[in-house]
Amino acid sequence: MSSLHHLNRLNHLDSASYPTKKLHHGGQCRAATMRYNIPLADWIDLSTGINPNGWPVKDIPSDSWQRLPEDDDELVEVACQYYGAPTLLPVAGSQAAIQALPRLREFSHVASRVCVLSPSYAEHAHAWQRANHRVKAVTPEQINDALPDTDVLVIINPNNPTGAVFSVEQLLDWHTQLAQHGGWLIVDEAFMDATPEQSVASYTDRPGLIVLRSLGKFFGLAGTRVGFVCSHETLLAQLDALLGPWPISTASRWVAIQTLRDTTWQEQTRLNLASVSKRLHALLTKHGLTPDGGCVFFQWVCTPQAETIHEKLARQGILTRLFSVAQSLRFGLPGVEFEWGRLCRTLAAMTDIKK
Repeated sequence: MSSLHHLNRLNHLDSASYPTKKLHHGGQCRAATMRYNIPLADWIDLSTGINPNGWPVKDIPSDSWQRLPEDDDELVEVACQYYGAPTLLPVAGSQAAIQALPRLREFSHVASRVCVLSPSYAEHAHAWQRANHRVKAVTPEQINDALPDTDVLVIINPNNPTGAVFSVEQLLDWHTQLAQHGGWLIVDEAFMDATPEQSVASYTDRPGLIVLRSLGKFFGLAGTRVGFVCSHETLLAQLDALLGPWPISTASRWVAIQTLRDTTWQEQTRLNLASVSKRLHALLTKHGLTPDGGCVFFQWVCTPQAETIHEKLARQGILTRLFSVAQSLRFGLPGVEFEWGRLCRTLAAMTDIKK
């Protein structure tokens, strides 16, 4: 099986449909409601990896709904301080950047050679494939050998769904090698906020180093659609021109500024996530599903019975993220005690399901 076909199967797509169809993601509770005939309010959604106890949004100023977004508010300054980035560009969620970045390398008639970490968030490979670049899936062990023939390397750090973490030193070494021939290193740090010391955002004044961040996971604000691209100012100007005006609503910009300023909430949340992630690991282990990987936002379980477990949990109103390649499940964090208890009771009742 080719590495690209490996990525396609990860999202239930064959190679012919890969460039055009939308990929499957977690969080599809309304679709699950229709399939399993369980009311929407009765679902426990563990499928996304989003912090279920996100930042408590305060009253949004009423005039933010009437005014067009203004780029010269405090968002860039506050975000640069929070991420430690020299410069950055706010975008409509990191997904907007994932889709746009391949277009910035259409400066020649030669397709870029793109290596994407596998398994990982499949929208990266999808976006580069759709832009007619040459995409190759690589495991962590294959990256060093692949680098001499690579123009763009895409890393998710911590990785989704495995939770693997790459050191700052390793990432900067890969960037140095790529930059020698005009290459890029793209680091998707969607799950980095709980461990900011592992980020390479502070180094993004170096040409060819691109870091993606967002408010979706740590802050639990996926609905605001606020993300950031940290990179050299030349690339940011090109990306800004490509994306056009007003990518983020005035209300979302206001929420982002308040969120990024709230250092007390951030510090407490890092402690809370570390604690509850250990609890989830212990709970899964107790019921015979010892995780094979993960981070503070989720646990990753590889098992030949992944599809069966996913289905049995779904029939009890508990939604997990199923991966067909590597036959695995990703479990996000329950949000309240009732959800923890229900997950525990449901797993305990599944006595025939083990790894």
